[in-house]
Amino acid sequence: MSNSADSPGTGAMGSGPRRGPRVRPARMLTAAVFALAGLIFFTSFDTAKGTDIRQDGSLLKLSDLIQQRSRKNKDLDESNASLRDGVESLAKSDGGSSKAQDRRLTGLEKSAGTQKLTGKAVTVTLNDAPPNATAKLPGYPPPQPDYLVIHQQDLQAVVNALWQGGAKGIKVMDQRLISTSAVRCVGNTLILQGRVYSPPYKITAIGDPGRLQQSLADSKAIQTYMVYVNVYGLGWKVTDDGTVTLPGYSGTVDLHYAKPVQ
Repeated sequence: MSNSADSPGTGAMGSGPRRGPRVRPARMLTAAVFALAGLIFFTSFDTAKGTDIRQDGSLLKLSDLIQQRSRKNKDLDESNASLRDGVESLAKSDGGSSKAQDRRLTGLEKSAGTQKLTGKAVTVTLNDAPPNATAKLPGYPPPQPDYLVIHQQDLQAVVNALWQGGAKGIKVMDQRLISTSAVRCVGNTLILQGRVYSPPYKITAIGDPGRLQQSLADSKAIQTYMVYVNVYGLGWKVTDDGTVTLPGYSGTVDLHYAKPVQ
């Protein structure tokens, strides 16, 4: 005979309330999973609004925004240069200054880098190493990703060496450097005076070609860079360009500086 503990009823005569069927924990868990999945699908649909989230062109990437601003800055620089030429032309036709003052102004403009400069030039080209690069010489470790790209200090080392070698003017990519120019890199891109560039990077300097190339060879920072050129394949090329003309700096010459909070 079975007792009440062994039977779903409460007694032999079936007296008293009957208990309902048991709900197994596994079934409850399954129902909860399906409910959660439904919530996720609904949320995804509501967010996408019928579009492909991964490929939605309306989601502007940061890189696209940077390139857009770079193109806008280039257009503004060109417009600024055109307006500056007009102002200078009007100032010269005014006749309010002497020839000595005009010569002095022209000399200051050349020193500031706002005028075109023609002379013998040397160009240095820096480039990233191939992505599948390996160590070419024994005793060197396999390359880290950081070893295979051009860094800010590499560009700065070249610019500093060229100035030290007596450069009269320097152009990085298509922009003339002036005393307030800052060569900065973000990731593997160069940001120069509000515009963005990707490698290969070209740096052109006007001066004595032999002296410029000797200054490049004597630079300790460039000697370190050359180790990575020889071991991991970073790009390095120096060419004698003959006579070239560098453009004048076309951006703003206003100084921006921090101000104390009052």
